[in-house]
Amino acid sequence: MESNEAFSTSRNPSQVSLVNLPRNLLLAYQSIGVVYGDLSTSPLYVFTSTFKGKLQNHQNADSVLGVFSLIFWTLTLIPLLKYVIIVLSADDNGEGGTFALYSLLCRHARFSLLPNQQAADEELSTYRYGNSTPTAASASFKTFLDKHKRLRTALLLLVLFGASMVIGDGVLTPAVSVLSAVSGLQVAENKLTQSELVLMACVLLVGLFALQHYGTHKVAVMFAPIVCLWLVSLFAVGLYNVIRWNPEVIHALSPYYIIKFFKETGRDGWIALGGILLSITGTEAMFADLGHFTAFSIRLAFGCFIYPCLLVQYMGQAAFLSKNLSCISASFYKSIPDPVFWPVFVIATLAAIVGSQSVITATFSIVKQCHALGCFPRVKVVHTSKHILGQIYIPEINWILMILTLVVTAGFHDTTMIGNAYGLACISVMFITTCLMSLVIIFVWQRGILAAPFLLFFGFIEGVYLSAALMKVPQGGWVPIMLSLIFMVIMFVWHYGTRRKYSFDLHNKVSLKWILGLGPSLGIVRVPGVGLIYSELATGVPAIFSHFVTNLPAFHKVLVFVCVKSVPVPYVSPEERFLIGRICPRPYRMYRCIVRYGYKDIPRDDGDFENLLIKSIAEFIQMEAVEPQLSGSEISSYDGRMAVISTRFVQSSTSLLVSEQDIADVIETVQSSKSQTLQSLRSIYDDENLNVRQRRVRFQLPENPTMDPEVREELLDLIEAKEAGVAYIMGHSYVKARRSSSFLKKLAIDIGYSFLRKNCRGPAVALNIPHISLIEVGMIYYV
Repeated sequence: MESNEAFSTSRNPSQVSLVNLPRNLLLAYQSIGVVYGDLSTSPLYVFTSTFKGKLQNHQNADSVLGVFSLIFWTLTLIPLLKYVIIVLSADDNGEGGTFALYSLLCRHARFSLLPNQQAADEELSTYRYGNSTPTAASASFKTFLDKHKRLRTALLLLVLFGASMVIGDGVLTPAVSVLSAVSGLQVAENKLTQSELVLMACVLLVGLFALQHYGTHKVAVMFAPIVCLWLVSLFAVGLYNVIRWNPEVIHALSPYYIIKFFKETGRDGWIALGGILLSITGTEAMFADLGHFTAFSIRLAFGCFIYPCLLVQYMGQAAFLSKNLSCISASFYKSIPDPVFWPVFVIATLAAIVGSQSVITATFSIVKQCHALGCFPRVKVVHTSKHILGQIYIPEINWILMILTLVVTAGFHDTTMIGNAYGLACISVMFITTCLMSLVIIFVWQRGILAAPFLLFFGFIEGVYLSAALMKVPQGGWVPIMLSLIFMVIMFVWHYGTRRKYSFDLHNKVSLKWILGLGPSLGIVRVPGVGLIYSELATGVPAIFSHFVTNLPAFHKVLVFVCVKSVPVPYVSPEERFLIGRICPRPYRMYRCIVRYGYKDIPRDDGDFENLLIKSIAEFIQMEAVEPQLSGSEISSYDGRMAVISTRFVQSSTSLLVSEQDIADVIETVQSSKSQTLQSLRSIYDDENLNVRQRRVRFQLPENPTMDPEVREELLDLIEAKEAGVAYIMGHSYVKARRSSSFLKKLAIDIGYSFLRKNCRGPAVALNIPHISLIEVGMIYYV
């Protein structure tokens, strides 16, 4: 259950130094294939989509130059100025995306709705970001938000809507990119029908999603050369068209042409902005995929390569169209010189497939972050790289995206309709990022004076584009809205059900006085062994414990209440992962272990969690003996005093002597003490899990005459219990709404939340608990 600690990625990847330069150059090269594939394929359809609709009545040279001027300033202001220069600086310990901004706000402005947060979480090294002293502006704004608690829920809904739109992008981007690329065949071969083109696009899409399990790193190695070749082709073709057709197109860089464009086209020009915004689709991937690369590498790739190539290509298309107005319906392919048409077509098709990679990668990251922050059902997360932290693959999401993408591609047939949907999804995410970024400037950067100009400037620009995109809701724009609403309802219902379940546990905790009244034996027989009782509670004893005590004749001699929880930081270092404490006085042999993960951490099933836990408890027992502040005689001190136990320190500690034996040797030594049935089950389990359970660890207490006798006795009990075996105890809960609940609550809990719990991964599977050692107890929660 320990997260992968073999990664070499820096926790401050944006730091620039000569030592990191070669690495950043390599990451910049890889980012071209992953981050910028979508943005670089926009020239395939921008001019065509812009001049469809009512702008067909304004097909003249001035309008073409006006559209190019809008594209230039849109590319400059939003991707370059907003994202590359400003937003990439708001990383959360190297992570980006909507939830990274929300995480920063949760920690610095107390916006979090996660129920099991503790004061100890604020002591994590990755928790604080910059200056923690609030300014007068941020303090007054925070006071206002504290008075209106519903604003926290509103902010969460805004974040969930943005995350849902990113998932919608993951459906629409592959459809519009691949279908636009293969449409070039109609320019060269008029015999092909639209249905045949759609079939070809669907085959390519299936291949794209089938490649995802290889991981971002391997995909990037394959895709980066393709996108680089594609961008060089764009630059060369664009430069040729500028020189060949209209060198004076460079004058359209002046904003005067924008004013002239709107004077001529009026309302039609405003509606056409929905096509122009397609030139910046994929921009959000620069921020969302930040955790896969570094801020410097993404900036380097965009500023030195992506931006110049795209600018020259759009300039070349404008120069060509200003002299060939009849070619607007297929502007990109008709602007390609005949001798290089087929090579460029092949590269364009490959680049369009690659172009979908950035948003698919961002979708995986968003879903993982949503799950970690309690807003998405449990799914299988696979780490695909041993060296780059954050590169993941989620099989369930991958195949859902593939099915939805095929449905959209086959259903619409037309790139313009899909483009309308795609544009609305992208600009919605950008607008939400602007709103969240404004709050980050106030609460995190403590620069309230800059928040209003940032929000007004970029909010106005994106608001204009958003209003134009909303006009195209009937022409395909309804698709991302529908998809986003579906995913947002799923996420909010899961979050609501999880919070209500935790609230039930919190208000039905077992009284410590009741446990103390039972005595160290708990009124039952305490048998050798370690019982790990899993609960979401970070404090107190869960109600499920009373079910055991009152219904079972025996219980384990050593009990550990384990809480595996997420904290609103991207990563938790190994030195800070475990919090160990004691419940009840020493004779009870009851402990608490809180295992903390960040929203980007991936728990690993390396078979070493049990041993690491035992060593951590042993370290705590000895630490408690020499540090009186960890122990006390008052009842209140028996639960709540925790100590951070570094896993790396524990591994090198000498508090317990460790010896390793092969599984076969261990089995031979314990054959006589176990029944034939248990031996058979254990043998089958070990055969099925050869990669996980390669060895058995045994502990011994070192000779130390100065050790306190009570401490020595407790450590011996711990070792004896570990040798007897470890059992994992979980509650198999059924959550139901109370009879007095409203209809909406019954709908959300009894139908929505119950359906999601039954169809997602079980908690035992998600926590990598061996089924041979699992004990589940049924319990009904009336929330």
